Amino acid sequence: MSLRDTIALDNENVFFELEDFAEKHTVEGVEISIVIDNDHLEKLQAGQNLGIAESDLLIFGRTAELPKKKTPGSLINIDGREYIVDYWSDNKGVSQITLRQNRTV
Repeated sequence: MSLRDTIALDNENVFFELEDFAEKHTVEGVEISIVIDNDHLEKLQAGQNLGIAESDLLIFGRTAELPKKKTPGSLINIDGREYIVDYWSDNKGVSQITLRQNRTV
């Protein structure tokens, strides 16, 4: 088995396993498994990454299950709440997305 196949299998059977890490959430009207990792978000923010300094939420999801990649500043609906995309990257079938709340005054 190749390394790529091993990573894909780990993503499926470990990282996105509902009993261990992932939770069901509704993203753009579709229920999928995602991992919320705000501890990792705090570490990224401690590195003073200006692109995510105002972020409130960091999620990981299977790229194939998520909507088409959105650019920073775009809106995405998660569990009925609108968030603004600060950062979105895809790596080996997993997307990392940092979001901030859509605060209106």
